[in-house]
Amino acid sequence: MLPKMPPKMQIDLQGQLERITFCNEENHYTIAKLKVQGRKDLVTIVGNLVSVSPGEVLRLKGTWDNHPRYGEQFKVSSYESVVPATVKGIERYLGSGLIKGIGPVMAKRLVEKFGVGTLDIIEQSSERLKEVEGIGSKRIDMIRTAWADQKEIRDVMLFLQSHEVSSSYAAKIYKQYGKESISVVKENPYRLASDIFGMGFITADKIAVKLGIPRDSLIRAEAGILYVLYKLSDNGHVFFPYEPLIEECRAMLDIQTDIIVSAFERLREEKKVVREEDAVFLAGFHAAETGVAENLIRLITAPKDLIRFDRDAALSQVQKELSITLAENQIRAVRESLDKKIMVITGGPGTGKTTLIRTIISIYRRLRQRVLLAAPTGRAAKRMSEAAGYEAKTIHRLLEFSPKLGGFKRNDELPLDADLIIIDEASMIDTLLMHHFLKAAPSGAALILVGDIDQLPSVGPGNVLKDIIDSGRVPTIRLNEIFRQSGESLIIVNAHKINSGEFPDLTSRKGILQDFYFIQLEDPEEVCRTIMSMCGEKIPQRFGFNPIDDIQVLAPMHRGVIGASNLNAELQKHLNPSADELIRGGKVLRKGDKVMQIRNNYDRDVYNGDIGRVSSIDREEQSLTVDYDGRLVVYDFTDLDEIVLAYAVSVHKSQGSEYPAVILPLLTQHYLMLQRNLLYTAITRGKKLVVIIGTKKALAIAIKNNKPQERYTKLRERLIGEK
Repeated sequence: MLPKMPPKMQIDLQGQLERITFCNEENHYTIAKLKVQGRKDLVTIVGNLVSVSPGEVLRLKGTWDNHPRYGEQFKVSSYESVVPATVKGIERYLGSGLIKGIGPVMAKRLVEKFGVGTLDIIEQSSERLKEVEGIGSKRIDMIRTAWADQKEIRDVMLFLQSHEVSSSYAAKIYKQYGKESISVVKENPYRLASDIFGMGFITADKIAVKLGIPRDSLIRAEAGILYVLYKLSDNGHVFFPYEPLIEECRAMLDIQTDIIVSAFERLREEKKVVREEDAVFLAGFHAAETGVAENLIRLITAPKDLIRFDRDAALSQVQKELSITLAENQIRAVRESLDKKIMVITGGPGTGKTTLIRTIISIYRRLRQRVLLAAPTGRAAKRMSEAAGYEAKTIHRLLEFSPKLGGFKRNDELPLDADLIIIDEASMIDTLLMHHFLKAAPSGAALILVGDIDQLPSVGPGNVLKDIIDSGRVPTIRLNEIFRQSGESLIIVNAHKINSGEFPDLTSRKGILQDFYFIQLEDPEEVCRTIMSMCGEKIPQRFGFNPIDDIQVLAPMHRGVIGASNLNAELQKHLNPSADELIRGGKVLRKGDKVMQIRNNYDRDVYNGDIGRVSSIDREEQSLTVDYDGRLVVYDFTDLDEIVLAYAVSVHKSQGSEYPAVILPLLTQHYLMLQRNLLYTAITRGKKLVVIIGTKKALAIAIKNNKPQERYTKLRERLIGEK
């Protein structure tokens, strides 16, 4: 038996933090450089450092270690922040973005005026800050508040640090609960899982364990059940069967079944969950699904009040005006739209859905009917507007969200002003959004849902369009004829081949610019390098596309060398090596970056899937501004977890959008995500160019796999049952 190595001796080290080279937001593991008096070179320090800023003086306890690759490092076991004592240190400390209202320029002015006494002036004699050029009463109030908040946030952070909570959440917790933060967390840490965006049950559970809350407590079991149901909704389920749910909760919580059953009954009594025979719903999802069914039946059964007119003459006239000739199936769809209260139009790319929408709008407007167009995302609405020649809005904007009311203005009490409502990209609409929309649809209005049923279902819970079609309650027109011009596009031809289970045409025609290419590569590192050169050089040079605005990389998965996370980091380096950057936790954001909003934020009027560009970073105001197609949206630094880099996005997140050029890496390591509807959705996002980089084997697996994951919903049954 080998002798045990003696423990390394703990020593003290003090220095000024020069820069942070890496920080993991999840566990706040940090690698940083420290300037230590008496040492020529900067010292590398590693450890769990919460909310430290360049310029700060740190007093550390730890041990020296020699890393085989990176050399000498100081491993931190504990630390405390010491107020910097030098003018230069104070300037860096204040200029790091620590205090709202003070950026690098203002920090320099302050220390030039007050020297080493600057921090004392801010804390004890803040009125004197008026002596500095550019500081008025408003800014003094901002600095005073921010300084006090920072001290309290630090207390919260130190408390949370001892409970292994990421520093990025401390400011959010303080923003939510203020001075009550620590008492709220101590009383019921599970509140964090529902109140703080991005903070789940697992983090809250770790805190609860540290605070001594028993693992078999009812409060823990209740929170666990709600967490499991929310996680299942992330997979598209509106409900989950009772017995498998109880087993799932037992396995995750590692407690006895009878405790989970007792907790479940309490949740039922509190009306947080609903059990319908064997199906368990979160209360909000149950209300939404039953509401969708009831409102669809209301619309179907309400009489249609359309004046009599010569339909053949109107059809003929509109085709002349639009210079089009409708196919037989399209003419049938137009007639159905005039006769029925609700209908569905579904079909793949190039089958004439847009032409049909334009025709229907023209006829209804000739009859002086009020027409509204909408789509689930901003990009889909914009595309619909351009194609139809008529204004389209997002469903959220159509329903007029009011931050003051905390909900939509348009509902059953104030319905939409419309005789006809057309919703495009309807396959994207989840149960909750459809519920809000249908509540606001007036009984007298006709409704047309347009979408491609073979695409991926909605990101949110439900399979609304498919359930509506499968119920047989709503007339459905399937468009399957590819029109001549579309038939010349390999993107469209191959999309339909894949959708039919056939292998696509991968022939490369020499000397001819095609719109569809396949590049055979197997090594993930090589695929990654090829994506960089395609985005940065080859496609822009050959096709004239803007590398950031026009080219979209779609990743089947998030992890791995060619997952969305790594591709975003590499593409950011390659396409936007800007020096104007902000590092918050493990996130690097630069001016000019392409970013995506990842949650609905009604107050800011930005929604899950919206893509924009970072237009400015204001370190004094601690805010970052994103330009969403000409609309500027300001984010506080504490809310930056709402946006992610979007040079590469998941195929799911690309729904409803079209891009001039799409690049899709496809390897067998994506096995879990190799599905026909995912591949079909990815290809149909490309408008002028699609490039697949990967293996034919992966392509074949995806085409063969035509068994989409089952989603637990009851909408179809509800519609069938309400005859």
